[in-house]
Amino acid sequence: MSVTIDPVKRLPLLVVIGLIALAIALPITGGQLGFGSEPTASPTGTGLAASPGAASPGGATVEPGASLTPTAEPTPTAEPTPTATLTPILADVAIVPVTHFRSIRVATDRAEVEAVLAGLSTRYEALELVADEADAILMALDLPRPRNPNRLVLAKDAKALAQDLAANRKLLAILRAADVGPGVRALAWGKRTLFGVDRVTRSAAWRLTARLPTAEGSDPFDPSATWTLFAGGDMLLDRGVYQTVKVNGKGVDFPFDGGTAEITGHTCCSQFGWRVPTTRRTGNKGAVRDLMTKADLTIANLENPAPNRFTWHTSGVVFSADPSIIPGLKRAGIDWVSLANNHIGDAGRTGILQTMRNLDKAGIAHSGAGRNLEEARAPAMLDVNGVTVAILAYDRIARYYHAGEETTGSAPLRTALVREDIAAARDAGADVVIVFPHWGFEYNASPFDGQRRQARAIIRAGADMIIGNHAHWAAAVEVYRGKPIWYALGNFVFDQVWSEPTMEGITLELTFHGSALVQAKMRPHIILDKAQPNFLSERGDGRVVMGQVYDASKGLLPW
Repeated sequence: MSVTIDPVKRLPLLVVIGLIALAIALPITGGQLGFGSEPTASPTGTGLAASPGAASPGGATVEPGASLTPTAEPTPTAEPTPTATLTPILADVAIVPVTHFRSIRVATDRAEVEAVLAGLSTRYEALELVADEADAILMALDLPRPRNPNRLVLAKDAKALAQDLAANRKLLAILRAADVGPGVRALAWGKRTLFGVDRVTRSAAWRLTARLPTAEGSDPFDPSATWTLFAGGDMLLDRGVYQTVKVNGKGVDFPFDGGTAEITGHTCCSQFGWRVPTTRRTGNKGAVRDLMTKADLTIANLENPAPNRFTWHTSGVVFSADPSIIPGLKRAGIDWVSLANNHIGDAGRTGILQTMRNLDKAGIAHSGAGRNLEEARAPAMLDVNGVTVAILAYDRIARYYHAGEETTGSAPLRTALVREDIAAARDAGADVVIVFPHWGFEYNASPFDGQRRQARAIIRAGADMIIGNHAHWAAAVEVYRGKPIWYALGNFVFDQVWSEPTMEGITLELTFHGSALVQAKMRPHIILDKAQPNFLSERGDGRVVMGQVYDASKGLLPW
C-alpha cells in the first residue's frame, strides 16, 4: 500500500518555523511565483522574448498600494537562460481536395489546381486553403502562389473554409483529411479516393500529402479506420416484383443487377393520371450490386412479410413475399433490413415470426419487430471494422400491427421509447446509433411539423442519424445539431411504375472514420421492369429527383 504524505509533515517543528521565517525575509519576485509581473524584454543579444510572468533580473514585485520597506540588497543571481521556442513537429499529412457538397464533380488533379490558380479553369474561380497551411500545401503540389491574389483564398481554419464552400459552388479547396466532414464533397485525386466504397485503406496508397505540423508528429487520419454504409429505401418482393423475378423468370438476383439508365421521354398517362417516363439502359450492368456488396454495411426497409406460406398478390395493398427470394437479398450484400413498417403484419402475427426466422436462416440481421414489445424495440448490434453500430427501427403508421407486452408486432415510434432505447444501446456498447423510422405522408417530399419535432427530439436523445422511409418519394434532408436526418429515401425495389416520383429514389453511400460520419453521398436512380433500380446521371436525368430532395430541404440543409 502506497501512502503519499505531505512533505511538511516530515520535518521537525523548529525546522518548519525556521523555513517560514527565512521565506518572509526573502524578497518575493514574480519570477518565483509566476504571477503579478508584466513580460519583460529579452536579455541583450538573445533575440528571444522572456516567458510571460518572468521578472527582470533582481527586480522585486510589490502589490499596488503597499509601502516600500528598505530591504537588504538581493543576492546576485545567474543570468536567466533564454526559453527555447518549441519547434512544431512536422509529419507527412494526408490532404484531400474538396468542394461544395452538392457538386457533381468526383475527381480533380494537379493540372486542374494549376489551372484554377492561373485563372484558366471553367469549373472553379479560386483555390481556398487554410492560411497557415497554404505554403506547405502549395509546396507539396510544386505550385507557386498565383500572381493574381484573387485566385487564392485563405481561410482562418477548416470550419471557416467549409462555410465558404457552402456559400460558393465555384471554389476548389484542399483540407487535411482529418478535417474533412460531411458538409463538403471530397474529391478523388486522379483515380484514388480516401472516401466511399472504392477508397484506399492504407496510408501508403494515398500519395497526396503535405508536411504539416501535428500534435504528436503523426497523421491523425488513418485510412484503415474508415468504413462505409449503403442505405436503400423501400423494398417490395410481392406484386410486380414477384411477377418479374418469378413469373417472368428474371430470377431473384435480377433486382440488384441494375447499371445505369436514362430517360428518353414521357408518355401519358398512367392509371392514376401521371405522365410516365420512358427509359433505356445505358450500360454498366451490376453497378448497383457492386456498390451494395463493396459497402461494409448495407441496409434497407423490407416492406412485406415473407412467411412460409405466402400469397402472390397481383394487385391491392396487402403484401406477402416468397421467402425463396430472400437469398437474392443476401447475395446482393444486404446485411440488415427493417421490419417496422405498415405491411409487416399483412400475413398475420405468425407471419412476422416466420419472416424473422427466414431472414435469420439467410444470415440477414433485422430489427423493428418481435415476439413482444421488448424484442421489437431491441436494436440490431453490428460490428463494422471494429465499430459497434446499433440500428433501431420503428413504425408510426400501422398501430394495429404494433407489438404489446405479450403481443407479436412492430416497434411503435414513440419518442419516450426511442429515448430509452438509444440510452440502452449506448450502455450496451454502441459507438454509432442509427434510428430507422417508418413515418410521414405518402407521396409527399416535405416532412410535416410534428415529424420534424419528433426527428429533432430523437437527435437530442443521442441518435447519430435518422434514415426514414414510407413516403415512396425521395424526401427532404435536414441537419440538426450536426446530425443528418433523411426523412425518406423513396422506393428502391418496388413496382410503383405509374409515376416518375415513385419510379425514382435515392441511395446513400456514407463514409465513417471510426464512429464519425465524414462523407455523405446521395445517388439518384430509376426503377425499370417493376423491380430493378438503375443509377441516373447526377448531371442529367437524376437532377429531377435530386431537385425534389433539395427543394424540400430548403431551410433544413446547410450544405
